[in-house]
Amino acid sequence: MKILFLFLDGVGLGSADHTTNPFAHATLPNLRSLLQGNALVAETPPFVGERATLLALDACLGVDGLPQSATGQATLLTGINVPARLGYHYGPKPNPAIAYFLKNGTIFGKLNAQGKTAALINAYPDGYFESINSGRRIYSAIPLAVTSAGLNLMTANDLYRRRAIAADFTAQGWREHLKLEDTPTLTPQQAGARLAYLSRKYDFTFFEYWLSDLVGHRQDMQAACSILETFDQVLGSLVASWDNDEGLIIITSDHGNLEDLSTRRHTSNPVPALLIGSRSTRNILRPKLSSLTDIAPSLLELL
Repeated sequence: MKILFLFLDGVGLGSADHTTNPFAHATLPNLRSLLQGNALVAETPPFVGERATLLALDACLGVDGLPQSATGQATLLTGINVPARLGYHYGPKPNPAIAYFLKNGTIFGKLNAQGKTAALINAYPDGYFESINSGRRIYSAIPLAVTSAGLNLMTANDLYRRRAIAADFTAQGWREHLKLEDTPTLTPQQAGARLAYLSRKYDFTFFEYWLSDLVGHRQDMQAACSILETFDQVLGSLVASWDNDEGLIIITSDHGNLEDLSTRRHTSNPVPALLIGSRSTRNILRPKLSSLTDIAPSLLELL
């Protein structure tokens, strides 16, 4: 059993209003095909199709206020209701209380202790490590969990050697924003195929896509549709390269944001859990997933 965890930061299940929800506005043929003509909106789940199951997960977790990245991601990675333990939602970066959970008992650490292979396949540029080592930057929740489990973060060298993928899938951002103009780029279709290829090398593969949250805060419909349409091309290629019998793809998030561009804040909407794989595997997970706390224990049980 192989699991690919495709994490989309800041993606909830919103209304089917095409004026505020880019999931209703953008052209997403591959996602709609998986959902047999339906959109990734609040009205669709629960849905069970030929290749995919879509569920809605509670991201508020019984705590007042809007869900935030650090507590939401810590909950996803540990199965512990971190906001309830602390009494508040918090983010974007983990404070010391949240860091405690991320350093002790995440899915990465548990799999590593069991002799399973796990990896975060995002490539990080040299400047990222320099800022971490100098103290100018602290780890966000996911790289903190990975490094605390004794696993290495992927580097520019890994990207060049096709062992990792840039955060924007194509690495065009490395050229345009980081001015690393010799960075090898991928088409979205090549990125999807590489996701499938790299996922065969590990028991548990994780990829973090944070542009969805960034664009949601900017309330830019055109930019939102652009990144979603790129993601849809990646998804189409990934699914075409994926053998249902070899494992499961799970796509989920930590909180809502991108699905409602009428606000630049996070939302209290549920987040999607899109499961892609054999019907038997999806049926095992379906009754177990209702909130962010259910992801880590359910995936550990599968593995």
